[in-house]
Amino acid sequence: MSKTIECYFDVGSPASYLAWTQLPDLARRHNAELVWKPMLLGGVFQATGNQSPAAIEAKSLYSRMDMQRFARRYGVTLNQNPFFPVNTLQLMRGAVAFLDTPRFNDYLTAVFNAMWVNEENMGEPEVVTRVLTAAGFDPDDVMTRASDPAVKERLKDITTEAVNRGVFGAPTLFVGDDMFFGQDRLWMVEEALA
Repeated sequence: MSKTIECYFDVGSPASYLAWTQLPDLARRHNAELVWKPMLLGGVFQATGNQSPAAIEAKSLYSRMDMQRFARRYGVTLNQNPFFPVNTLQLMRGAVAFLDTPRFNDYLTAVFNAMWVNEENMGEPEVVTRVLTAAGFDPDDVMTRASDPAVKERLKDITTEAVNRGVFGAPTLFVGDDMFFGQDRLWMVEEALA
């Protein structure tokens, strides 16, 4: 496989969720390797001066409507989480902790679905514990892994790498040096792979 799609994402981003629902099939269609890059979107916003669309009322309303259009187009459920925005620091450390393991996709499935399908308050530790337990994880093991200094440092490093590559939001995808921001640019990613 010589083609690669790199995806910088944060589970607190509904656009990252939408991209996650589509990227594995897109990569398979083009015989491309999909490289997930968990980053802390809040850290990217702080470094770049960007902010969530949720912070601007008109943009927030439009973004929600537009993302529902894409959810329908993709044939997936996207619910507006009433607890959005959620501090995702621990969740993203968890993503990094499982990044190179066979359970990475299980972790993302549990967290993304809790956030964007089941409308769970993933900023509350007891909710996270319940969600992870239901997905077959030992929440204490997840917390131990997420608290590892090497995991914390790796999340910082990936976030810094993202900023250094020009990332200002999530999801941001790269095919080689070509950058594509947003889940609504997946068709451009396909063109770049073709």
